Amino acid sequence: MQKKLIALAVAGLASTGAFAQANVTVYGVADASFDVVKISGDANNELGNTTRVSTNSSLIGFKGAEALGNGLTAVFQFESAVGFDNAGALGANRDSYVGLAGGFGTVVLGNLTGPTRALGAAVDVNVGATGIGANSALLGKLGNNLLNTTDSAGNYPPIVAGAPSNTTCGRSTTCTSIFDTRWKNAIAYVSPSFAGLNATVAYVANENKSLHGLAAANTTGYDVGLKYANGPAMAAVTYNAVSTGRADDLKISDLRVGGSFAFGPASVRAIFDLARADNFGGNKVTQAVYGLGATFNVTPASKLLGQVYVARDLKVNGSSANDTGAKLFEVGVEHSLSKRTMLKATYALINNDKGATYDFGINAAGINTGALPGGANAVGGTVQGLSLGLRHTF
Repeated sequence: MQKKLIALAVAGLASTGAFAQANVTVYGVADASFDVVKISGDANNELGNTTRVSTNSSLIGFKGAEALGNGLTAVFQFESAVGFDNAGALGANRDSYVGLAGGFGTVVLGNLTGPTRALGAAVDVNVGATGIGANSALLGKLGNNLLNTTDSAGNYPPIVAGAPSNTTCGRSTTCTSIFDTRWKNAIAYVSPSFAGLNATVAYVANENKSLHGLAAANTTGYDVGLKYANGPAMAAVTYNAVSTGRADDLKISDLRVGGSFAFGPASVRAIFDLARADNFGGNKVTQAVYGLGATFNVTPASKLLGQVYVARDLKVNGSSANDTGAKLFEVGVEHSLSKRTMLKATYALINNDKGATYDFGINAAGINTGALPGGANAVGGTVQGLSLGLRHTF
């Protein structure tokens, strides 16, 4: 897979190395799959099957570095998501930045993946942490109350009638938590690696300047991570705290602890995630998510993979809110035709508790938008799918 200069450091909490002067590099991923998705309601009544072609986090990017002397290197990257399964779309909403690297580490400014999102992706068993089986279906969502990201002005919309919703996701859209999206208006520092240990600190700037009647962008926060990576072992802990700046003074946070270990042809991955919201309708709400995954190389070209994630019931002021959790099950296989081209097949199932409407994190089925037959939501239902795809990197 194409390596990404500082994006690799920021998104993976990796150490920063020295960069030689280089020309601009064009890179990308073309990943498409044919999906068959089935949604069942709370009484196991079938609400229909959907067939579709999905572009799973496909992207195109431009990156480069220039040696400045005295151990300094200027680095930059512009990266855009690419959707080519329908009318086609191109948007500069992925990791894009400019920065400086040196013996002190790396500093970048722009639209960035923080260490919390990076840890979730690092322990996912799917190549590129994408597709219907991705662990972002459950991580950090707090009962589907903390979905999506800040708007174009940098605000996190309130959950009120007539406002953009943080509780629903449309069909075939990205449906991840706010902690598993990229941060706008961000600056990040990535330390050098010391015996495999390094740190990342990211800050989301507050543009709350209501000058001359201009609207304020209030969301601000920080995202910190400490990671150890040496040989077959990786372990990390991250913490992301966000103040929305809204009238209800909603403050949210997410703590993650996870890691992986490779031995012979196999690997195991595990993660614990604890999302929290204060002043959420006057309450403190928390939710824990546990995940376990594994891969096994049957041959040098073929890999089996699987993972199980469990979102526990919400706790409101310390008391459990029954039937608000969900489970994610995934099994799959990846077969490399070359170093850059891969065939893959995945089966994924989300089993919601009676009061939950969790959806796929990547390429949502739209189970909680009221867009199902009769304007229904599949509350307490299941969403499952079979995905057959081809992935090419360049």
